[in-house]
Amino acid sequence: MELALVTLYAGVVTFLYHTYNVTGWSVPISIPMIMGIVISLLLAFRSNQAYDRWWEARTIWGAIVNDSRSFARQINTFIDNRIMDGKIPDNDVYFFKERIVKRQIAWCHSLSNHLRGKHTVGKMEKHLCRKDLLHIKNYNNVPMALLELHGYDLKMALSNGWINAFQHIEMDETLTRLCDAMGKCERIKNTVFPATYSVYIHFSLVVFFMLMPFAMIEYISFLTVPAMITIAASFFLIEKMAVHLQDPFENRPTDTPMTAICFNIERDLKQMINEQPVKEMETATVENKKVFYVL
Repeated sequence: MELALVTLYAGVVTFLYHTYNVTGWSVPISIPMIMGIVISLLLAFRSNQAYDRWWEARTIWGAIVNDSRSFARQINTFIDNRIMDGKIPDNDVYFFKERIVKRQIAWCHSLSNHLRGKHTVGKMEKHLCRKDLLHIKNYNNVPMALLELHGYDLKMALSNGWINAFQHIEMDETLTRLCDAMGKCERIKNTVFPATYSVYIHFSLVVFFMLMPFAMIEYISFLTVPAMITIAASFFLIEKMAVHLQDPFENRPTDTPMTAICFNIERDLKQMINEQPVKEMETATVENKKVFYVL
């Protein structure tokens, strides 16, 4: 829309200039040049800040991948299956481990939906038991409720003697890191990029593009319109890129790929409990575009 308005404006100025031969319309080219340099610096600064937010979000989700795998590994290795005297594994222990690992998968998916403002329970039912589903219905923050259930289960494992105090501390520290990662994501989500900064840059761009045709028309005549299109497209694309990167949890193609990351976590954690992942293509819709993930 902005590019179309700039093109129309440059075309009107060029038409009027050549139709009425108004030579007094020109302005020194140094004025828009100085403005262009200042705006370029401002756009570069904003792009860097927006990219920092995007990269921080991606780094946090990288840590979530690592801690999810570590937590599942700790559950799988710290708690044995109680194979004694040739007897079959204790079903209580086995299902306990399976329940926690699947709950961690649900936590990753629920955090992704929570950050995108979606319903965070619907798709989690296949990973959670009935007791867990009843518990999280009382919470607005579903990921926090799932971490609380993790804590209760670790306390029960310690009471039953399935883990010792040192192992309990290690796994609780992993839960603390997951909680910290969730808080960092919520901080990025809830911290709005300064609106006045965006408005100032956009207003400067408008003034810059209003002056440019009057500065170029004496030098390049009818080429003013294509030149304005090229310059405006460059500046507007940089501005839009910064706008998209500054909010990495808005379910856009440029956002942090949380859906793909969650499916990768699900694949790895299911293999840890000897449950084969579905060997087919899973699809996730991102702004009416289908993205495919191999599980």
